[in-house]
Amino acid sequence: MDLYSGYINKLIEELGSLPGIGSKSAQRLAFHLINLPGPKVERLAKAILDAKENVRYCKECFTLTDQDICPVCANEKRDHSTIMVVENTRDLAAYEKTGKYQGVYHVLHGAISPMLGIGPHDIKLKELMQRLEQSRVEEVIIATNSSLEGETTAMYISKLIKPTGVKVTRIASGVPVGGDLEYIDEVTLLRALEGRTEL
Repeated sequence: MDLYSGYINKLIEELGSLPGIGSKSAQRLAFHLINLPGPKVERLAKAILDAKENVRYCKECFTLTDQDICPVCANEKRDHSTIMVVENTRDLAAYEKTGKYQGVYHVLHGAISPMLGIGPHDIKLKELMQRLEQSRVEEVIIATNSSLEGETTAMYISKLIKPTGVKVTRIASGVPVGGDLEYIDEVTLLRALEGRTEL
């Protein structure tokens, strides 16, 4: 038996389909939204639609941005000779929170996972190699997650880059095996960055 009307059920269902939102959280959010003043709900809806329409990949590092070039890549004070390779934009944001890394990034948008049918051509590896050909990069720091997929991706990238003569390093194992970068505190991330090793 449905407890709520069709509109409420539909809202709860849509909110519950978001990652990390269970049925109880979806209900709380739905009732919160229903009780908000109309203009606030309209602003939220407009912000979602505007982000969906205007956010795209940075032409250099492939993070999400609403500009052609993201603020990190556009910053001339950053060290463009060092590229940190991360799996997704959330991982980039986690490192930016430390405030200590001054290089630039490359976002893969995934990791190699044969079990899930994700191969090297399904992530932004070709674009990384093109960046290395077009600019003078001295070091590539591989900061993929410490999962099986992350380690597989790291080894694959290392084998691709080593013949080019560019130094390839891997973040240290201050990051726990099986842990996702976006959930790790800044101190642990910083230790992992500072303790990176050459592959």
